[in-house]
Amino acid sequence: MNDIEAIMRMAPVIPVLVIEDVAHAVPIAQALVAGGLPVLEVTLRTPCALDAIAAMKRVAGAVVGAGTVLNEADLTASIAAGAEFIVSPGLTAPLGKAAVASGIPFLPGTASAGDVMRGLDLGLTRFKFFPAEASGGIAALKAIAAPFGMVKFCPTGGITLASAPDWLAVGAVLCVGGSWMVPKGAPDPAGIEAAARAAAGLA
Repeated sequence: MNDIEAIMRMAPVIPVLVIEDVAHAVPIAQALVAGGLPVLEVTLRTPCALDAIAAMKRVAGAVVGAGTVLNEADLTASIAAGAEFIVSPGLTAPLGKAAVASGIPFLPGTASAGDVMRGLDLGLTRFKFFPAEASGGIAALKAIAAPFGMVKFCPTGGITLASAPDWLAVGAVLCVGGSWMVPKGAPDPAGIEAAARAAAGLA
């Protein structure tokens, strides 16, 4: 799968995951997939993140990507771990060019019209809007998206189950990213599956 839009359209919510213990990776992935959220973003914020990506890849139905990819070294390591897509909090020319050259589906973070224009220069039209709430919320995204009819977004950052429907109602939004489905600590698979089911039901 080399189309970021196809990945974005698989479910209304992409879980944004901080995996503290690689032993938690598979139970979390299984619960999220069972609840209807197959696309999983594992952030590179912990020492075990790359091992977690490799472990989650073995879960049937899971489409596992790497988030918090900051540079070319992160990109290379994520691809080696088996990541199927790449998400970054922002967009730099070196990372953008390397990601495009690799051919992997890439969702760079944007928070301004200039960010979007830099992405368009690289041939990108699908972006993360981050940090969504702190960057001005829905009104800001609508204003940024207005000049770019060809562009679609995945807002991430501060979004909750309660606020997600308002974001998903925006025409430029294909899905949202969120971390509310998986609380910190040892995973509760039944609770995660129930939260995932509620999030998947927003479609």
